[in-house]
Amino acid sequence: MQLRNSPSRYGVVSIILHWGVALAVFGLFGLGLWMVGLDYYSPWRKAGPDLHKSIGLVLLAVMLLRVVWRFISPPPPAPTNHGAVTRLAAKLGHLALYLGLFAVMVAGYLISTADGVGIPVFGLFEVPALISDLPDQADVAGVVHLWLAWGLVIFAVLHALAALKHHFIDRDATLTRMLGRKA
Repeated sequence: MQLRNSPSRYGVVSIILHWGVALAVFGLFGLGLWMVGLDYYSPWRKAGPDLHKSIGLVLLAVMLLRVVWRFISPPPPAPTNHGAVTRLAAKLGHLALYLGLFAVMVAGYLISTADGVGIPVFGLFEVPALISDLPDQADVAGVVHLWLAWGLVIFAVLHALAALKHHFIDRDATLTRMLGRKA
């Protein structure tokens, strides 16, 4: 399989980035829901949020790489059976997913840096707290982070359902291309 995208399918780099981000998003969502219910005496009370923050910052780096990769290796064109409305919906849907991901991560950063302390990433290095003096920063960013995360996960499920609709009902190559097979 080729590294770069071709006119008929996605390359291995795009496929790994796509499925890796999907796995990270759903994993972070589950971890986030689980960790907010931890009590003070749980051994995961500090480790859960630290893991969540570290994975979130790695995901931010991966998403920046993904944006750059889209310019280096543009995605294949839409299948020929997609009409103008479907093509526009796909472009707007992908844009919403990208913007939603970045917005969730910015809100998470604002929660984590509200007290002026940087964020350690797996104990290897620290991302500095650049913004920490906004009014009610942690509380406001926390609410935004929660609602954006729910919206992102719901939208990602709709994205997956649309791919399954294209595969099983329309019988086009939308899903197979992201699985690395030719259209």
